[in-house]
Amino acid sequence: MKAIVYTEFGPPGVLRLKEVETPSPRDDQVLIRIDAASVNYADWSFVRGKPFLVRLIGAGLLKPKNSILGADMAGQVEAVGRNAKQFQPGDSVFGDISGCGFGAFAEYVAVPENALAPKPANTTFEEAAAVPQAAVVALQGLRDNGQIQPGQTVLISGASGGIGTFAVQIAKSFGAEVTGVCSTRNLDMVRSIGADHVIDYTQEDFTRNEQVYDLILDIVANRSLSDYMRAVGPEGSYVAVAFNPASLFQRSRARGSKKASSLAAKTSVKDLVFIKELLEAGKIVPVIDKVYPLSEVAEAVRYYGERHAQGKVVITHS
Repeated sequence: MKAIVYTEFGPPGVLRLKEVETPSPRDDQVLIRIDAASVNYADWSFVRGKPFLVRLIGAGLLKPKNSILGADMAGQVEAVGRNAKQFQPGDSVFGDISGCGFGAFAEYVAVPENALAPKPANTTFEEAAAVPQAAVVALQGLRDNGQIQPGQTVLISGASGGIGTFAVQIAKSFGAEVTGVCSTRNLDMVRSIGADHVIDYTQEDFTRNEQVYDLILDIVANRSLSDYMRAVGPEGSYVAVAFNPASLFQRSRARGSKKASSLAAKTSVKDLVFIKELLEAGKIVPVIDKVYPLSEVAEAVRYYGERHAQGKVVITHS
């Protein structure tokens, strides 16, 4: 099979298209013919081996632990192991396979069947592949850390990216009044996915306009915590998707009744099924910026790393 392989850390150019052996499913696994994948922060950081923390938590210390990256995928079951009962050949599935070795930047992957969920009936493979990691992170940040409630005012800092576009729509599905923060060129797009209000960060500093929110989901984390906390109401919450947890908790203890937390997202098929139901109900729609062929994964990862994508960057295997 064709796969994008890397054997050393470095810029996206170290990702090379190669012919490798097609895997065979073990007893509890299914073999998936991958139709589409998408790029996430894990791919960008793992290929570079930066920040160094990613080497300690799974990328590999001196060289890559997993030679084929790609967490999010959607495809069709090709074969099943003898103990796999949930899916049959021909079934369409999607999932985040980062917890079982990555491997979505390839034509086939063998993974445990409990890492997958049925593909939403109303999505293409490209749309489904855009969903798993980003949408689950958004859901867990809003629901689990933020304890979002109907009628709350919620601000999404970084509303135009992969996680942010899902966060805006998920917050709306919970009945919140949503403000999205993004750059000028993304204002119309963020409005189009349901944001009640939009703030152009190049023109206005939301931490200094005296407006406060019940919940801030911060996907950018490029300001001091004290800046963000000015915009959090007396009983409000601040949730950082990317932050230094020790520093965050140390400073949050000094903020009285205001709560601050750093999200430690976990892969969850249960949460993915929840997202699937929102997709099938039409309450969320994936936003896709660019689609690249498998042979151009290096360019897709490079583009993702520029941090200007509207929504997700998708890889098509067809």
